Amino acid sequence: MENERLIVGLDIGTTKICAIIGRKNEFGKLEVLGMGKAVSDGVNRGVVTNIDKTVHAIQKAVEDASEMADVDIVEVIVGIAGQHIQSKIVHGSIMRTPTEDEITVEDVRRLSSDMENIVVPPGNSIIHVMPQDYTVDYEGGIKDPVGMSGTRLEADFHIITAQTTAINNINRCVRRANLTSKQLILEPLASSLSVLSEEEKEAGVCLVDIGGGTTDIAIFYENIIRHTAVIPLGGNIITTDIKEGCMVMQNQAELLKTRFGKAIANEANPNEIVSIPGLRNRPPKEISIRNLASIIEARMEEIIEIVQNEIMQSGHYKKLAAGIVLTGGGSQLQCISQLFEYMTGLDTRIGYPNEHLGRSVVEEVKSPMYATSVGLVLAGFKSLDEREEGYKKRRANEGPIVRQENKELLSKDIFRSIGAKLKGLITDDIGDDITY
Repeated sequence: MENERLIVGLDIGTTKICAIIGRKNEFGKLEVLGMGKAVSDGVNRGVVTNIDKTVHAIQKAVEDASEMADVDIVEVIVGIAGQHIQSKIVHGSIMRTPTEDEITVEDVRRLSSDMENIVVPPGNSIIHVMPQDYTVDYEGGIKDPVGMSGTRLEADFHIITAQTTAINNINRCVRRANLTSKQLILEPLASSLSVLSEEEKEAGVCLVDIGGGTTDIAIFYENIIRHTAVIPLGGNIITTDIKEGCMVMQNQAELLKTRFGKAIANEANPNEIVSIPGLRNRPPKEISIRNLASIIEARMEEIIEIVQNEIMQSGHYKKLAAGIVLTGGGSQLQCISQLFEYMTGLDTRIGYPNEHLGRSVVEEVKSPMYATSVGLVLAGFKSLDEREEGYKKRRANEGPIVRQENKELLSKDIFRSIGAKLKGLITDDIGDDITY
C-alpha cells in the first residue's frame, strides 16, 4: 500500500467534519479505504468560528479514518464554503509573437496565470480560475486552442473568490491538526465530481448541495461551469424552525425532521401524531405530522425561491436539459425532489456519490450526505491526472525542438567534416606541388 497513490479528502462542514481516504482501482473507480467523522461544533454556515473545537474534530475524524485504512495521513484536500464565496466572469487576453507557429500549453497557462493577478475586493483571495470559452484572433467558441495558429489569445474566466480570513482560519486549523493542506476546493465543485455525469454537464444541469449551514449551487452547460453561489440557509435552519414551532428540544427537532419530516404538507397524514417525551415531571408532547410538514415546507419554499433566482440570474434556465440534481444531507428529506420540480419546472433527481465508487470498506459513504467528501478525493486524483497529462504534453511539445536541435548539430558536424576533407585535399595538392 505504500507504493499506491492515496488521496485524503477533508470536508469541514457545519454539522460534521468528515475525512475519507481513497485510491483508484484497476478499473479507474474510487475505493474508499477509510472514513472518519466527528461532530462539528466550531463551524457556523461553513465558516470556522472556534479554532480549538474545529481542530479537535479534525483530529478525531482523521484519526478514525487513519486507523480504519491503516495508513498515516499527512496531506489532505480541503473543502471550503460559506456565504463569503463570490464568483464573477472576467475577460483576459495575451498577444503572441507572429513568429510562433502554434498555440501551446504554456500560452494557455500564461493566460490563466494573468487572471490570478487581477484585482479583487479587499480582504478576498482567488481560490479558482476556470476558463470558459477561448477566442483566437477574434474567432470565438473555442474550447481547446492548443495547436491552433493565431497571435491574439482571449478567454472568459469564471473567477471564484473567498474571504482571506476564512481561508486562513481553515489552513490554521489544518496545520494545528498536524496536517498539510495540499489543495483548497470549493465544495459544490467537489460535489459535482461525485454526483454528476459528463452527459449531464454537457446537456446543462444545476447542482444543489443542501448542507447543514449552507446550500451550494453550481450550474454547468457544455461541460463548463457557468455559475456558482452559496446560500446561507441549510438543514439547520429547518431544525431551528421545528424547534421553535413545535416547542421541543434541538435534538428532538432534528429527529422529527429526519424520521417524520416531509417537504410537502399535503403528502402528510393529517391524523398521524408523534408523541415526544416531555421535560422533567411534564407530560409527553404530541406533534401533528401535518403541522411538522407545514413548517418544513415553508422554509424549503424560501430556499427553492432563492435557488430559482440564482438560476435565472445566471441566464441558463432554458439551457438546463438535465434539470436539477439535489445532494447533501438535506436532500434526504421526503418529497423534496417533487417540491423542487413543482416550483422550478425542472426535472429533479437525488444525486448519490456512487457513480465513480468501486468496492469500499464503508457502505455509508454512498449516501448523499458524503457527496462533498467523496468529491474532494476525486478532485485530488483529477489534479494528479491533469499534472501528468500536462507533463506529457510538454514533453510532446519539446520533442520536435530537441529533434530540430539535433538536426542542426548534425548539419554542423557534416559541414565540419566536409570542410576538414577539403582542407586535407588542398594541403595534399600544395604538398604535391612543392615536392614536384
